[in-house]
Formats: sequence, structure tokens, C-alpha cells
Amino acid sequence: MTWKVLNPFDQEPIGSVELVHWPQIDRWLDEASALHADGSAWLPTDKRIAILQRASLLMRERAEALAQQIAREGGKPIVDARVETSRAIQSVELCVHELFASGGREIPMDLSEAGEGRRAYTFREPIGPVVAISAFNHPLNLIVHQVGPAVATGCPVLVKPAKDTPFSCKSFVEILLEAGLAENWCRFAPCTDEVAQRMVTDPRTAFFSFIGSAKVGWMLRSKLAPGTRVALEHGGAAPVIVDEQVPPQRVIPRLLTGGFYHSGQVCVSVQRVFVPRAELADFAAELGAGAEALVVGDPIKDETQCGPLIRPAEVDRVEAWVDAAVEGGAGLAAGGNRIGATLYRPTVLVDPPRDAMVSREEVFGPVVCVYGYDKLDAAIAQANELPYAFQAAVFTERTHIADRCIEALAASSVLVNDHTAFRVDWMPFAGRRQSGLGTGGIGYTMADMSQEKMVVMTRPPRSGRPHWVRPVLGRSGIPTLRSNR
Repeated sequence: MTWKVLNPFDQEPIGSVELVHWPQIDRWLDEASALHADGSAWLPTDKRIAILQRASLLMRERAEALAQQIAREGGKPIVDARVETSRAIQSVELCVHELFASGGREIPMDLSEAGEGRRAYTFREPIGPVVAISAFNHPLNLIVHQVGPAVATGCPVLVKPAKDTPFSCKSFVEILLEAGLAENWCRFAPCTDEVAQRMVTDPRTAFFSFIGSAKVGWMLRSKLAPGTRVALEHGGAAPVIVDEQVPPQRVIPRLLTGGFYHSGQVCVSVQRVFVPRAELADFAAELGAGAEALVVGDPIKDETQCGPLIRPAEVDRVEAWVDAAVEGGAGLAAGGNRIGATLYRPTVLVDPPRDAMVSREEVFGPVVCVYGYDKLDAAIAQANELPYAFQAAVFTERTHIADRCIEALAASSVLVNDHTAFRVDWMPFAGRRQSGLGTGGIGYTMADMSQEKMVVMTRPPRSGRPHWVRPVLGRSGIPTLRSNR
């Protein structure tokens, strides 16, 4: 059984991958569980660093091929695919940096009489077998964010890519193996949804990393075996509040980037923009003119700014949502129509109904909605009324307005004078409410995939010269005990 992979722009086949069936997954989970159980088999930290460093070098040598692959299988414009490749390389290097920066800590014991005569310290151990399921929209960098930290922390990992974009995942796994990682530490596991659910919910899975839809993520979380830890990254309907009399030239270019990057197929894409009602008509017209000027087409061409949606059914859905909003009274400042099986024109809707799908659900397409507001608190209330909360933004030249929005917006991050889709790979990245669970970002994921263990040492009774037992690092990077007598 295979996955047939199509180029989303022209729907032409670009290859296929063989699916892995449950008996093989079952053996791999057994193998991963045994690897973790045998501390002597753990990869020493210096070996993990060397593997990741070599992988980074290989990715640099193949950067253009990796970018072309992202554009072909995922439809991301090549200029953005090159940026994703650079980020993925940097993300691998961040894993190494975090290993140099990470470590245990001393816990003070003599803060009370009960702790006298004791010393304590902590160190980190790998959590165990990791199962990662990823999304299509950043097919290389998302995989690196899930698999890189597993390799860095010493966890065996099985990774299932998105069905539409498996080749970037396969390439990264092959690069890790070429860099010296043994195959039993990282398995490329394309499989059916049924097999994936069985893999995720198996009690041998110690940590489940998921990037994708909220419906699937929360369903899988509800079925996890007791003890399995989890990180979920979903999406939202990111709000942006524009304050009074902010020069449009400071706002419009950033909204065009944040709303139409990768044709809106980004979990923190700008979707709902709130503008003072007196400025709404002019603002929407200018944003619409900017959207109309965007170049839509073949993602392989350097001039393309907006490529296809991942599959025709997504264009059908976006088209239906926009048509319903217009029928419900929304104004149309730009777009509003498809221009091919998988191409939809960048669209700006003005004051769509609050109960319309474009107002209440993540569009995940090239659609930005602009709403008028009379009072700031009313705009904040409308921004917060959905069950999603990820990144939000405010554009203002007034400190007290920025402070009010920072305080009141339901979001894990509030961007001031920038769009909601901004991200660097070392920052915390997390959804609240139904938008996710846990915190992404290389260092944060590495912390999730490891566990802190504490050692408390009690000074023996004084008989002759006192001594302390002190920790030293063994070959595997795990402290062993040695006396200093």
C-alpha cells in the first residue's frame, strides 16, 4: 500500500511512499522501548552532538534541493521554501546549542533544619520512545522541531509525516542516518490513520508530539495510555487590533505578509483585523489593493508570492466559507474567487457576520477579515470570544493602548506593531484553550522530551575524617557516584 503524492499546483504525481503496517510498527516500538530501558545503550551526549552537527552540514550542502522539494510537495513559494530550509538548518543547530546550555542544578538543602547534612543536585534523562505526527504546511522545519529534540535528548523516535508532504520528512531522517545515527533511533513511519492511532496510544509511547488539527489532536490525547506525556500544536483565528490614526503604511505591508504567507496556511496567520470604524472603509480598500497586487501562481517561480492550497477540497471549503460570508452581508475588498483547482485569490472581507465560518473558525486559506469597532474594549471582547487563543497583535503608537491589549488579549504571545505569524525557532510557541497544549520551540521541546531526576546525598555519621560522595559523569552522560576519600 502506498501514498501517491501530487504536486498541489498542477496535481501531477511527483512520487509515492510505501506505507508501514502495524506488525512493523509493533517491532519498532519494542525496539525503541528496549533501547530506552537499557541505559548502557543510550547515545552519549558528545555522539548526539556530532550527529546533529554533521546533519546540519549535510542540510547546508543540499539546501536548494530541500527547498525545491518543499515547493513541489507542499506548494510553498520557492522564496519562502528557501527561508524554511534555512530555519530548519538553524533548528538543528539550536538542538546542539541547547545541549551545551542545558544541565542539572543544585538544590539547596540546608534552608531548614530538616535538610541539614544533605546535598542535592539534578540531572536530566531521556523520557523514552517518542511518536511524532506532523503537518503539511512546514514539511521540513516542523519535522526538525519534533525529531531534532528527540535525537538531541537521546529518545528513540518514530515519525509520521503528513500524507501530502512525506518527502521532506524522509529526507531529514535519511540525513540523520547518513550523519551517523543508527536506524533504530529514528524511524520514518508513514502509515494509515488507524495504524497511527494505534502507535500513538500504545503504552510503550512515552511522549506524543502532534502538530495538526484540533479535532484530531484532542481526540488522540483522550485515548493516550496512562503516563504518556503529550504536546499539541493546533491553530486559531489570530486577531489583530489596529489603534486609531496609525499610519496605514506601517500596518498594511505586515498584514499582507502575516495574512497571505503560504496562502494563509499557517496556524497563526492573520485572520481577524479590528479597525476603528471611522477608518474602516479606507483601511479595507488599501488592504484589498495590496492583496490584489500579490502574485499568485506556480510556487517554483521566484516571483510567486501565493501558491496553491494543499488540495482541491481545501479550495472548495474556502470558497464555500467566503461565499456564505458575502451572502450574509460581508463586503468584498479583494478576491473572493478561485482561479484554478487549487488556487484561490487572496481575499479581504469587510465586516463579515460574527457567526460566519470565516469569523469563528480557522480559515487556513488566503482570507483576511476586517471589522470596524467603536470602542477598544469591544474589539478586545470580540477578539477573545472564540475557543482558540494562540498569537495576537496590536498596532499602536500609544503605550497605554499597547499595555491594555497585552493585558487583555487572550493569547500566549502578543505582538506589538507586528503581524501574528512572526516566529523564531528558539522562542516559546504555544496555543491556549483549544489551540494546543504544552510549549513548542527547540529548547522547550527538549525539556518536554527529558525528565529531571534529583539525587539527595546525606553525609554519613562522623567516624574519622568526614567525606562526601560526589557525582561524576559516566560515559552515557549519566552521573555515577565516586567517593573523594
